Amino acid sequence: MSTIIEVEKLALGLTEKERAALAVNLLNSLPGVLSDADEGVAEALRRDAELDADPAQAISLTELDSQFQSRLR
Repeated sequence: MSTIIEVEKLALGLTEKERAALAVNLLNSLPGVLSDADEGVAEALRRDAELDADPAQAISLTELDSQFQSRLR
């Protein structure tokens, strides 16, 4: 664990530009965290496009809350 603390201290001693480059390199070394295995992102984008095409489909937060409350009863 002390190695991580030492690395962090060294990293924080870098210039802003050097830290940014280090951050990019570290993030690029990691596997993707977000995946679209369940097509959730595609579904969200589809729904967003539908609302852009027809804003009348949208409901207010009050209406949404009312629908949730009625389902709980």
